[in-house]
Amino acid sequence: MARTLQQPSHRRRRTNLPTVLGAGATALAVAGTGLALFAGGASAAVGNLVGNGGFESGLSGWTCTGTAVAGAPAHSGAAALNATPSASDTAECRQTVSVLPNSSYTLAGWVQGPYVYLGATGTGGADPSTWSSQSSWNQLSTTFTTGAGTTSVTLYVHGWYGQAAYGADDITLTGPGGTSSPSPSPSASSSAPASPSPSASASSSAPASPSPSASSSAPTSPSPTATTTPPATGLPKHALTGYWQNFDNGATVQRLRDVQSAYDIIAVSFADATTTAGGISFTLDPALASKLGGYGDADFKADIAAKHAAGKKVVLSIGGQNGTIVVNNSAAANTFANTAYALIQQYGFDGVDIDLENGVDPVYMAQSLHTLQSKVGSGFILTMAPETIGMYSTAGNYFQLALNTKDILTVVNTQFYNSGGMNGCDGKVYTQGTIDFITAQVCTHIQGGLRPDQVGIGVPASTRAAGGGYVNSTVVDNALDCLATGTHCGSFVPPAKWPTIRGAMTWSTNWDAANGNDFSTNVGAHAHAMP
Repeated sequence: MARTLQQPSHRRRRTNLPTVLGAGATALAVAGTGLALFAGGASAAVGNLVGNGGFESGLSGWTCTGTAVAGAPAHSGAAALNATPSASDTAECRQTVSVLPNSSYTLAGWVQGPYVYLGATGTGGADPSTWSSQSSWNQLSTTFTTGAGTTSVTLYVHGWYGQAAYGADDITLTGPGGTSSPSPSPSASSSAPASPSPSASASSSAPASPSPSASSSAPTSPSPTATTTPPATGLPKHALTGYWQNFDNGATVQRLRDVQSAYDIIAVSFADATTTAGGISFTLDPALASKLGGYGDADFKADIAAKHAAGKKVVLSIGGQNGTIVVNNSAAANTFANTAYALIQQYGFDGVDIDLENGVDPVYMAQSLHTLQSKVGSGFILTMAPETIGMYSTAGNYFQLALNTKDILTVVNTQFYNSGGMNGCDGKVYTQGTIDFITAQVCTHIQGGLRPDQVGIGVPASTRAAGGGYVNSTVVDNALDCLATGTHCGSFVPPAKWPTIRGAMTWSTNWDAANGNDFSTNVGAHAHAMP
C-alpha cells in the first residue's frame, strides 16, 4: 500500500498515512459540448470498440472539457491523455461507440493521478463506474450488460474538481460491435443537472459515479421525500460508533472487551473477500493475537457476548485494504448474504457495516442486504461508512445504496475527512476539518432523502488516524448541537433542526485509546446526554 498519492483511508492497515491531497473549490458547474463520435466498424465481431484509446492520434475521437492534451507521460506508446481539472470542471473526455443490445462488455483503462473515474452511461441498465487515486499507473476495469434497446453507449474518463492533473491511456471496450453508427449524444449540460444538487430527487438522472456526464439510465432509488419507520434496534437515540482494528498499525492494540464502554456500535474491521464472487470470511489476525498474548475465537466470541450483555451492538465491517468485495449480479448477491449470515451465526454479530471503497453496485448490494436482513430478522444492524465523495449527491452509487436500503438502514457515518474541500447543501465550498464542513455535508444527506436518525458524523480519533480532516471533540459536540438544536453552529446554519440526528463515529477505538480516549469520553458523554 505504498502509494504516495493514494487517498488516505481511515481503514488502511498501515501506520503512516500519506498527506491528504489538497483540494480547491469544488463548485459543480458542468461544462461541455456535444460529443464527438467514433464510428467504429459495424461488425458484430468481439473486439476493442474504442477509437484512439491510446491517444497516439492526439484527442481524435474524443470530446474533452477543460484542459486536456495528449502527450507524455504515457503508460504505453508515446502519448496518453493528460488532463487538469479546475474548480468548476472535472476535465472529462468522452467517446460514444456503437454496441449491440443485450450484450456483455468490459471497459478497462490505465490511469494515474488523484480521483480518476472511468465509466459508461446510456447502457440501458446499471451504468458502470470505477475509480482510483494513485500516483503510478494502475488499471481500472468494470463490466456491464446493455439493455434491450441500447445501440450506443458513452464512455468517459475524468478527474475531480480542484484536484491535480490525471493521466489515462490504453482505454478499451471489449465486446460485440454495433451494427449502426451511434447518434449524437446530448451535451453534458442537457443530460444531467448543471449541478448534482443534493436536494435533487434520487430517481432523477443519476450516473453510477458522481460524474457530471449523467444519463437517465441509472437504477431508480426511493424518493427522498418518502418516509419509513425506523426499525427497532435497541440502540439509544444518539449513538456512538467505533471501529475496532483486527490488526496492529501503531495504534493501541485492544481485545474487543477493551473497547471503551461509551461505544454503542462496534464495527469489527474487517471481513475479507473469498475466491467466490461476493463471498466473505473472517479470521482474527494472528499477529494481533500474538501481541495481545493470545486471542482466539473463543475469547472473541465471549467478548461479543459480554458487549451484548452491556447493551452494545457488534457488526462486521465489510471492506478495508483486503476487502475488495464485488457484488454486481444476483449470484454474488446471494453468496454475500449467505456467507455474511454464516459469520453472524458463528460469532454473534448483530449485522454488517458496508465499508467498500473500491466501488459498490447499489442494486445488487441492496438486494443482498435485504436478503441478509430477512435471514437475521428483527434487530438487524446495518451501518455504512462511505467516503465523503460517495455521499456527495444522490447521483453517487453509495448514496443510491443508502436510499435503496433506507427501510433497513441503521446509520450512515460518512467519513468527513481525507476529502479536501467540498460543496455543502447551500452550494458553498467548505474545507474539511471545520464544523461547517461537517454540518453542511450532513445537510446534504438529509435533504437527499435519509432520515436524520440515519445520519451520523464520521471523524478520525486523532491526527494520526487519518491524513487530514481531524477535529477535536469540542467541534464534534458543537456540530451535533448545531444539527439538533441550531446552536453552536459555525458560519453555516442548517435550514432546519434535526433533533433525532443519530450521533457520531470514529476511526478507530484503537486510535481513540492512543489519544487518551478523548473521543469516547467527551463525544460519548455529550451525545448520550442529548435530549
